[in-house]
Amino acid sequence: MNTHLRRAAVAVAATAMAVSLAACGSAKEAGGDDGSGGGEKKKDGPLTIGLLLPEDQTARYENFDRPLIEKRVKELCSDCEVSYVNAKEDASTQQQQMNSMITKKVDVIILDAVDAKSIAGSVTKADEAGIPVVAYDRLAEGPISAYTSFDNEEVGRVQANALLEELGDKADSGQIVMMNGSPTDPNAAMFKKGAKSVLDGKVKVGKSYDTTGWKPDEANKNMNGALASLGKENIVGVYSANDGMAGGIITALKGAGVDPLPPVTGQDAELAGVQRIVAGEQFMTVYKPFQPEAYTAAEMAVALGRGEDPKAETTVDSATTKGVPATLIKPISVTIDNLEDTVIKDGLYEVEEICTPKYKAACEKAGLL
Repeated sequence: MNTHLRRAAVAVAATAMAVSLAACGSAKEAGGDDGSGGGEKKKDGPLTIGLLLPEDQTARYENFDRPLIEKRVKELCSDCEVSYVNAKEDASTQQQQMNSMITKKVDVIILDAVDAKSIAGSVTKADEAGIPVVAYDRLAEGPISAYTSFDNEEVGRVQANALLEELGDKADSGQIVMMNGSPTDPNAAMFKKGAKSVLDGKVKVGKSYDTTGWKPDEANKNMNGALASLGKENIVGVYSANDGMAGGIITALKGAGVDPLPPVTGQDAELAGVQRIVAGEQFMTVYKPFQPEAYTAAEMAVALGRGEDPKAETTVDSATTKGVPATLIKPISVTIDNLEDTVIKDGLYEVEEICTPKYKAACEKAGLL
């Protein structure tokens, strides 16, 4: 793990939902199917935990989620093993990866689904094989044993409220473009629902897109279409569901000669997004402290592998499963005004990482240097 990841893991630790688990101690007696994954569970000894992440386009998965999950598993059980694969945004690949984990007889699976619906059959197979599945970040369908993510509707509300506040009176005089996430990602639907609950009736949505695969080039193409359809002078703001798409959107706006740029939202506090905020190109991002989410997933997985009930703060329902034990983490709005008190203070990035020579003047203006 690189230095800023280690610092982030330490600095955010006070906010993580701690779960008391013995490193490799015995759990309650494992019996038959207890409704949390099916079949007999291991009581002690090493566990093999399958970790399936959806893609490597978004920086968070390889830079934060994977190393943090692996770190926490090792803290809980030094001889436990994490078997990691990445689906690279291909749902059929992820189904094959799930089937491979089942064949290998891993003890528990942490799954961040590419397509929440299409993976349901594989989740059912895992359950039938006695392998509990922790849904990570996205609530997959099928007999899920536990779930952790952020409050995804709140993410959309945070983005929309920030956008409306920045628009002020302009909300009455123009139109916004909504660049939503991938239609196969259930989180995208929740971000959109949360955002619309704030935006509806308060600003006109000129164009709204569901962006295949969360791809920045798709967002760029859609934004160019919106500019051609609506006219650049009529677009007062852009709701972008994440930072990667915000980059494609801003490239399209700049390419069309839009100056000044309208406020553009984002999510994930990616380094490039933070740098665009410093440069005045992107208005805001949503910071989701990755450590609490990653640690919670690891803790749930080890508990389930031991035959214990996972610690959770609430329950959620998917389209197929009711009452899934869940822990949801609150997101944080980040703008230039609180950048120093959030992602920098928490050690997500060092000032030097943000303030490269390209951004030195903007960082000086923002008081970061």
